[in-house]
Amino acid sequence: MITHTVFFKLKHPKGSDAEKVFIEKATALKAIPTVKNMKAVKEVGKKNNFDWGLTMQFANQEDYDTYNNHPDHVNFVENVWKKEVVEFMEIDYIEN
Repeated sequence: MITHTVFFKLKHPKGSDAEKVFIEKATALKAIPTVKNMKAVKEVGKKNNFDWGLTMQFANQEDYDTYNNHPDHVNFVENVWKKEVVEFMEIDYIEN
């Protein structure tokens, strides 16, 4: 099982309608068949500059690659993510 996480800061003001719409668009990616357990999480600590995170899991590398190359994901990255995210960190991991 691969867990994919990405933590990010948006250009939108916290609590704004634009922030809400972004999160709705991001979580709509859970409709891609290989995505499991997708969640949007909101940062509550003060140890980093990120406000939001997305977590999801994939059964294997093939399912993760399918997600990365899926037209809905590619469209989201090109037309939403790159325009609205100002900073991010991505971490992908498997259990040891």
